[in-house]
Amino acid sequence: MPEIIESLLKRNLHDVYGERDAEKRRASIADIWTPDAVFIDPDGRHLGQTALDEAVAGLQGRFPDYIFSELAPLQAFHGVGRLPWAFGPPSEPTKITGLDVGVVTEGRLSTLYTFLDPPKDE
Repeated sequence: MPEIIESLLKRNLHDVYGERDAEKRRASIADIWTPDAVFIDPDGRHLGQTALDEAVAGLQGRFPDYIFSELAPLQAFHGVGRLPWAFGPPSEPTKITGLDVGVVTEGRLSTLYTFLDPPKDE
């Protein structure tokens, strides 16, 4: 099970949040996520695959040149995993950092909690 969790969380970071092509992103959401997906972040609670896609599109619209990267190895056990990540422009790839905690149900992501780290001092 840890390998499935690792694959899903990494695919979610790169193939959902990092994918700028809306059709490809929606196809990845349909493949990775359960239909009743729950995504919770500081902006709110997003229920269902459509709401998840809208949240990602909104984030990408606010930060059009930013890219995601993995900050540390993923940890997973008992159907739950956590993945530290960074988000920023190519010149400052760790401008924003955070942590995704994902819950896997029947081989697909069902819930994702996204925590943002406090802003770095400028």
